[in-house]
Amino acid sequence: MIGRLNHLAIAVPDLAAATALYRDILGGNVSQPQPLPEHGVTVVFVELPNTKIELLEPLGENSSIAKFVENNPAGGMHHICYEVENIVAARDRLVEAGARVLGDGTPKTGAHGKPVLFLHPKDFCGTLVELEEV
Repeated sequence: MIGRLNHLAIAVPDLAAATALYRDILGGNVSQPQPLPEHGVTVVFVELPNTKIELLEPLGENSSIAKFVENNPAGGMHHICYEVENIVAARDRLVEAGARVLGDGTPKTGAHGKPVLFLHPKDFCGTLVELEEV
């Protein structure tokens, strides 16, 4: 069901500093910041030959990752994103197997303009999993 690794996401307390680190120190090709108010984050993507790194910072006090950054003040790995061909079929199969989809189960539009869902970390070895339809 899952396809290729789309990206690894790292939550950061300071997106400008993290962007500079990945761009200036590691030499990465980093996108422009993209605010995603519906997800409560601002993101940039670091393009790699085989995948991407998403750097995300809380956007506003009600951000979905504000508590994560509060508990991890230096930042840390937040989630892993896998590609799927049909997000609704993937969701239905996962729910049938007993996995928990976060939110109401309705796909939202992600940073790449494609439908995404998040799966409960307790169901996936302690890792928050994002699925993105491609």
